[in-house]
Amino acid sequence: MKKNVLIIGAGGVAQVAAHKCAQNNDILGQIALASRTLEKCEAIAKSVEEKGSMKQAGSIACYTLDALDVAATVALIRETQSQIVINVGSAFLNMAVLSACIETGAAYLDTAIHEDPEKICENPPWYENYEWKRKAICAEKKITAILGVGFDPGVVNAYAALAQQDYFDTIDSIDIIDINAGEHGHYFATNFDPEINFREFTGTVWTWQNSQWTSNKMFEVKRTDDLPVVGEYSSYLTGHDEIHSLSKNLNVPNIRFWMGFGQHYINVFNVLNNLGLLSEQPVTTAEGLEVIPLKVVKAVLPNPTSLAPNYTGKTCIGDLVKGQKDGQEREVFIYNVADHKEAYNEVGSQGISYTAGVPPVAAAILVAQGLWDVEKMVNVEELPVKPFLNLLNHMGLPTSIRDEQGERALHFS
Repeated sequence: MKKNVLIIGAGGVAQVAAHKCAQNNDILGQIALASRTLEKCEAIAKSVEEKGSMKQAGSIACYTLDALDVAATVALIRETQSQIVINVGSAFLNMAVLSACIETGAAYLDTAIHEDPEKICENPPWYENYEWKRKAICAEKKITAILGVGFDPGVVNAYAALAQQDYFDTIDSIDIIDINAGEHGHYFATNFDPEINFREFTGTVWTWQNSQWTSNKMFEVKRTDDLPVVGEYSSYLTGHDEIHSLSKNLNVPNIRFWMGFGQHYINVFNVLNNLGLLSEQPVTTAEGLEVIPLKVVKAVLPNPTSLAPNYTGKTCIGDLVKGQKDGQEREVFIYNVADHKEAYNEVGSQGISYTAGVPPVAAAILVAQGLWDVEKMVNVEELPVKPFLNLLNHMGLPTSIRDEQGERALHFS
């Protein structure tokens, strides 16, 4: 039984994770929070205290940490006696934090694939470029490493596994659809780290089609769906993390990811991109100052955490699965709807951060209880998913389904 949690990161997702760990500290034990900026950690700890999120008496210990410094992370894991590390910092940190967990024996959880800041959109499958290279050592040292356990990737992986286990004999396609029908009131902003956000859309769109990797350009392929609660929305074929493990672990010939964008977002994105302002490569100004355009854009955009107080509306994220059951064609949509204002009222973050921050805490609980403490590296679809989805039902991210019987909530024992 593992106990004591170290959360790495101090953005909106970390704030959600801290509140949810606090709400379950009878299981998870002591909570520590670390990032490069101590003040951000302390603000999160204060939010947890003000909202009375601690289930049992306690507080969150805050630390300054450069998580790229493996030795420093190792030292902090040992100092805090943390047996579970939730990495919700930048995707650039993954391999360093994973290395520290391997050295200390702590369980490792993250919410996105590792990225090299010098490279954009590497060849698929992306997990094979970094994380999966550590599979053997995790197995050898009996390190539990659960990859991509946010919402997408994460919960949508669980939806795919659930569909395969309970609703289909064979699956022809899984289309993951991510719609944010909320409004934040700013002229232009991203819902999470702008640097990571833009990098997703400036490279090749890789998807799994006809059992092979297929390339497209961003905003090249569009679909429109009438979705539960949020209604009719358009989304665009996009490369995304979960495709890279689902294509390996599930025998499904077509796995695609679709993200909703309004025309205003697309217009601004295209202007920035065409001007070279989304480049990760340094340029030199007329004054001889070397700058990275993407980091400048990040600096002038609103901090994603600042969007939360005025965010309204809902998100709808789910898996549209098509295939056969008992010799008949079938289609189901397994999904969650989250509310931005409800998320803010509960934990002080907007709905996008909420959907990403709750799942790793549910995973940490399952690790602490032993069910997901598998002593090897896995993706979510390789684990028992019903206990995970059951926990999420009780932690604020309920699962629903739309099929031939209509729309209804799903319950798991």
